[in-house]
Amino acid sequence: MKKIFFFLLTAFIAFSVQAQIDRTKPPKAGPAPVIHFADPVTFTLPNGMTVMVVENHKLPQINASLSIDRGPVLEGKKAGVNSIMGQMLTEGTKNLSKAKFDEEIDQIGANVSAFAGGGSVSALTRYFDKAFSLMADAIKNPAFNKESLDKIKKQTITGLKASDKSAQAISGRVSSALSFGKNTALGEFETEESINSITLKDIKNAYKEGITPSRSYLVFVGDITPDAARELATKTFGSWKGKQLSLPVIADQPNVSKTEIDFVDVPTAVQGSISVSNLITNPMSNPDYHALLIANQILGGGAESKLFMNLREKHGFTYGSYSSVGNGRFQTQFSAEAQVRSEKIDSAIVEVMNEIENMRNGKITDEELAIAKAKYNGSFALGMENPGRAATYASNILINNLPKDFYRTFLQKINAVTIADVQRVAQKYFSKDNSRILIVGNGSKILPNLARLGYPVKEYDKFAEPVVAKKESVTAEETPKTSEPISGASIVESYLKAMGGKDELNKLNTLKAEFTMEMMGQSFDGTETRMAPNKQALELNMKGMKIMRQAFDGKKGYQEQMGQRQEMDAEDITEYAAQTTIIPQMAYVSNKYTINYLGTSKVGSENVYKLMVTKPGDKTAIEYYSIKTGLLIKEEETVSAGEMGDVPKTTEYGNYKKVGAYTLPFKITQTVGEQELPMVISKYLINEGVSETDFQ
Repeated sequence: MKKIFFFLLTAFIAFSVQAQIDRTKPPKAGPAPVIHFADPVTFTLPNGMTVMVVENHKLPQINASLSIDRGPVLEGKKAGVNSIMGQMLTEGTKNLSKAKFDEEIDQIGANVSAFAGGGSVSALTRYFDKAFSLMADAIKNPAFNKESLDKIKKQTITGLKASDKSAQAISGRVSSALSFGKNTALGEFETEESINSITLKDIKNAYKEGITPSRSYLVFVGDITPDAARELATKTFGSWKGKQLSLPVIADQPNVSKTEIDFVDVPTAVQGSISVSNLITNPMSNPDYHALLIANQILGGGAESKLFMNLREKHGFTYGSYSSVGNGRFQTQFSAEAQVRSEKIDSAIVEVMNEIENMRNGKITDEELAIAKAKYNGSFALGMENPGRAATYASNILINNLPKDFYRTFLQKINAVTIADVQRVAQKYFSKDNSRILIVGNGSKILPNLARLGYPVKEYDKFAEPVVAKKESVTAEETPKTSEPISGASIVESYLKAMGGKDELNKLNTLKAEFTMEMMGQSFDGTETRMAPNKQALELNMKGMKIMRQAFDGKKGYQEQMGQRQEMDAEDITEYAAQTTIIPQMAYVSNKYTINYLGTSKVGSENVYKLMVTKPGDKTAIEYYSIKTGLLIKEEETVSAGEMGDVPKTTEYGNYKKVGAYTLPFKITQTVGEQELPMVISKYLINEGVSETDFQ
């Protein structure tokens, strides 16, 4: 009864309030909240470190952050070295092993971090000195051992492989590379090759060049006095020395002379990524800064923005569409983005460009302006509840040479923005004639529809290299010694020859592989068994217990998992039954398969031929064959993952070895979605140890 009464009371209040509000008119903006926060006490240590102290004794807690204002750094062939160096700072010090370092932090319940740009620490007042000394030890005395470097490099490469399957991640990488130049500090990116090349010497050199008190800012916030902060900073960092830094000068890059579409083909992408961008200059001291924030909020700042309401609510093209405006002392980007169904990419681009044009034409309502201002009023005032925000504001003012009242007057300036101001900055910063429209997705579904948009289309690979230029990257010693033109058929022929030759492969009646695998911290062992023409079985065990089995006997099949058995459906049976050989490529010459040569590319540091293979049932895969050896290096396809829908699947083959007359891979790594399954083959059995009962 109480719940019913409460519901009725709530409904009545809501109805009464609604009755008193005229929903036909936008709410009038109230006065901007008055922001109060004290100027930090600021002093400089003899080594050049600037120290700021913001007292706040409401809670017995202190936060400190150290930031080194180095600016963007060009890393070249060692791209990623500073990021990895930063991760290694908390892998133990010259005084403490990693285990002991982590234990010391846990014992006092503190948060301590260190990274390439500095460090941070948060702890209760009584434990703060101890926590602060741990952060300082990590920054000043890193151990830099090879075991940690190898571990972090492996983790980084795993992350790169996962992101290489994401259209959105590829879009971010290619957008920066094309806009700023891939050989610049703002446009370069990490690759598997660059990470693998990093040595301990590179890490130590990156540390020497970048971790220094020069151009560093140490900010204390919380239950600490300026005198106590000065004493602690002097004791901990006063004698620290390092290289003198200067802020780099980075030349601005021009926008494209005419709006163009830059396309990256990812055949396994289940949807396309759109990014419409242009380069801008927007320092925080920019007189247009506040108006530009409001303009971006109206265009694509949230669920009430023009892009969101158009692409999601009106047309249903996407789950969400947003825009962003960068800022700072270096050139940056304006961009509008969305993840869209492949068949609607062209229509979505039209709508994004229309909304940019609407902003430029001043088609902005009073309600849209009021909502954008209310968003900033609320978020800014709420953010001030976090004491650490004062530290960020204090360092921003110094680093960006802003007036001392920049944040005190922030909301007044936000609330003073007019529709005319929004239109003016939209015309200045949101380009329609000099934009890059970057699309990453399935080319077979998207490319045919782009011509109607009227923009020139340029194709690039995942690493921002023009597709037409890829054939020039093959070295002379890797070029096949043949006068025959490169084709899908010739590449498959080279592969079959590298595997052992057609004559030997025709003798292959059964193949059994025994393997081990690591997944989610657990170790498994298993077997994969094949019998010509199309019988297959896969079994997975953990500690002697069978946890999964899949089998196909040529006519029917099933999957059994943890005692639960499910029969193969008609689609799976059709796909399995269509295979006619143990080595699928032996059947590529049949009319059940279509193979198209797509040019050359790279897998890691290896030059490869790229094939599109259409299999029985119209399922498509992209296969990469080593130009040097002819062997299959990688395969990409899209598979169904139940409730998750269609997800990308990648299979990588490596560590090829001779087994009798055949050359077979001893390492196979499958990645489905973001789950990586590395398999190490311990043994192959050829034409032995397999019977019909293995597929029952």
